[in-house]
Amino acid sequence: MSISEEKGPEDVGADEAGAPEAQPETHADAPRPRRSGVFSRPVLEWIAVIVVALLAAFLVKTFVLQTFFIPSASMEPTLEIGDRVFVNKLSYDFHGIRRGDIVVFTLPPGESAGPDINDLIKRVIGLPGETIQSVGNQIYINGKPLTESWLPAGTALGPPVPRQVIPADHYFLMGDNRSNSRDSRYFQAIPGKLIVGRAFVRIWPLSRLGFL
Repeated sequence: MSISEEKGPEDVGADEAGAPEAQPETHADAPRPRRSGVFSRPVLEWIAVIVVALLAAFLVKTFVLQTFFIPSASMEPTLEIGDRVFVNKLSYDFHGIRRGDIVVFTLPPGESAGPDINDLIKRVIGLPGETIQSVGNQIYINGKPLTESWLPAGTALGPPVPRQVIPADHYFLMGDNRSNSRDSRYFQAIPGKLIVGRAFVRIWPLSRLGFL
C-alpha cells in the first residue's frame, strides 16, 4: 500500500515539482470575438495601394502623359481618323518647341471644331519671329523654301499662306493634309501657352504603332 506524504499548510498551492498551482481560467484568458465591420491589416494595405495607384494615374494624366483621339482627317496620312496618340506634356519643359513637331493645343478663343472637341493636333511649321509665306505649293521661311520631309511628294498646299511675321512666342501650325485642314491659315499663329504637349507615339491601332 502506497502512502502519500501529507502536505502542510506551507505547501498549499504547489505540486511535488514545486510548480505553482493552476489558476482557474478567467474571462480575460478566453478568445476574444472578432469585431465586425473592422478592416484587417491586409485589406487596409490593399486599399492604400489602390488609392496610391489611382492618385499616380491622375497625376500622370494631368502633368505628364495623356492619350488623345484623332477625330478628323486633317493630319492624314501621318495620323488617320481613329488613331490614338500619346502626348508628352513635359516635353517643352526640357527643350523648346521645334519645327516639325506634332503638337496638341487648346482651341484658340472664338474657334470651334465641333461638339466636345476642345483640342486640335497639328504640325509646327513656323517659329516665333520668322517670316512665313507660300508660293504655289511651297512654304517659304525667311525667304528660303522649307523642306518638309514629313509630307508625301506632290502634296497640294490648298489655301495659301499670306506673307506674315510670326509674333513673339507664337507658332504657325498646319495639318499634313493641307487641302483639308483648318489651321493657322485660318486662325493665325497661336500663342505657346495654348500648346498642351508634343505627340510622340501612335499607340492605336496596333498595326500602326510607332513613333511620330
